[in-house]
Amino acid sequence: MEDFFGFTLSNLEAKIGALGKEKYRARQLFRWIYNLGNLDFHEMTNIPKGLRTVFSEMLSLELMPISGEYPSTDGSVKLAFTAGDGEVIESVIMPEKNRATLCISTQIGCRMGCKFCVTGKIGFRRNLSTGEIVGQVMTVREYLKKKGQDPVTNIVFMGMGEPMDNSENVLAALDILKDQNGLDFSHRKITISSVGLIDGLKMLDAKSAVIAISLNAADDDTRSMLMPINRLYPIGEIMDFARNFKGTKRTRITFEYILIRGVNDSLEDARRLADLLKDIKCKINLIPYNVSEYTEFERPDRADIDRFHQYLLDRYYTVIIRDSRGQDVSAACGQLGMSYLDEATSSHAPFLRKKRPSAPEVLS
Repeated sequence: MEDFFGFTLSNLEAKIGALGKEKYRARQLFRWIYNLGNLDFHEMTNIPKGLRTVFSEMLSLELMPISGEYPSTDGSVKLAFTAGDGEVIESVIMPEKNRATLCISTQIGCRMGCKFCVTGKIGFRRNLSTGEIVGQVMTVREYLKKKGQDPVTNIVFMGMGEPMDNSENVLAALDILKDQNGLDFSHRKITISSVGLIDGLKMLDAKSAVIAISLNAADDDTRSMLMPINRLYPIGEIMDFARNFKGTKRTRITFEYILIRGVNDSLEDARRLADLLKDIKCKINLIPYNVSEYTEFERPDRADIDRFHQYLLDRYYTVIIRDSRGQDVSAACGQLGMSYLDEATSSHAPFLRKKRPSAPEVLS
């Protein structure tokens, strides 16, 4: 039996056509399951009973079980799901006044080795399938429905893993998320955050999703220290991609900049950043570093954060300070996957705490 959530509409049409059945049945299934939220084939009354039975024996609509629920004092909730092989996938629900954002994962672990990110300390375990990526959205939809809470309005690919290191499955998931017969999210409501894997980013366009690039430094030496992937895709290549990105009048690439005390948070760093981005249509998200017991970096003082922010405002940039949600339950930016390290620490590797393990091998 195959996972229904792993099929794009075109792939499902092909599969149903191969059975000698009408391809439009795929659209019917998409509408029942994604539009109407019906997870029982036998209730899909505009499909013949015999075909409903065929589909029920061929396709699984089973949602991933929620193995952990971690509410934060700020209203966000981290959910842990157990995959079929026992691996743990984490997502974060972040409700706000007029919207609800879901942060989803694309890998278990990560091979980028960013020094400030807990997920990178796990190392790379495996990619998530298309069904596991879409399954996070579907499971959360049912979770919120049962609680009588507002549905998800925005999706950010900012959880565990580097989305463009799993581009095939991420692009297929995007197709399902945006399909009018599927979950029908606008591309403006979906953000993909990448460390800057240019080959993967070139597969996207302005109508794919909002693109956010994790920059975190304005010079190659600092960025390479923080993000080993910079040796393969240095800042110059990222700037070339951003300049040549064919967006619309409303499209701006977002640059994310994690502020780390004594590393990249000085006024000189702000000046270099402003100079670097001066001819690029963009906005900047400043993210004060989220402290972890598994890294040695520190969060800047609020005065230094505000000073950095004000300098960029004075240079006429669109820039916001994005204080992360869910820090008290290890759900903030760069904190997902801590359960893997906690388990390793308690059972096998107490030396991990307060030390920085060597970075995983960088993708080549």
